[in-house]
Amino acid sequence: MIRSLMAVLRRDLTLAVRGGGAVGLSLVFFLGVVVLLPFAIGPDLALLARIGPAILWLGALLATLIGLDRLFQPDLEDGSLDGLLASSTPLSLIVLSKALAHWLCVGLPLAIAAPILGVLLNLPPGLPLWTGFTLLLGTPALTLVGAIGAALTVNLKRGGILVPVLVLPLTIPIVIFGVAATRDESAWTALTMLLAADLIGIVVAPLAAAAALRAAQT
Repeated sequence: MIRSLMAVLRRDLTLAVRGGGAVGLSLVFFLGVVVLLPFAIGPDLALLARIGPAILWLGALLATLIGLDRLFQPDLEDGSLDGLLASSTPLSLIVLSKALAHWLCVGLPLAIAAPILGVLLNLPPGLPLWTGFTLLLGTPALTLVGAIGAALTVNLKRGGILVPVLVLPLTIPIVIFGVAATRDESAWTALTMLLAADLIGIVVAPLAAAAALRAAQT
């Protein structure tokens, strides 16, 4: 079972690296949001420093949604989804492995880039690195929620449009806790909630996505 899951993980990572689309596009989109929003806000550096963590979290959320519709679509197109459904390895664990591959290619680079981009937002010393840590803790939950939306729309030709519509309402609490974690008065409570969201997502999202994939193939 472990060997099968590692094979799925390696395959998805290899496809992501060779394709390069989702990884590069997510980082470019993240950079675009962080760079353009300050121009819209204006030259108020104090305001920019206050809402900087929210800008980083909003950019990370939108960048994570890019390419989610391709999480299961290639498997459907090349017929390997039928093999995954017939595999002796639980489909929920396969979904978890594919979500991990997506997070390693998208969520982790965003969390690493956040401290660097936080400097552009005039964040106080130490806050860019802390915001990156909150993204490191919160982006897995975003990916897991996105996996549910990707599974629900796997059979739809324009699933890329519907995935954000389905996913965004479920990600709002994660973003709220993520931004709250950057504030001293509520940091530890919010971090606990982010960790809880990760744990709940690890349990619920693979089961829900697996059920949606089975329903799509019946």
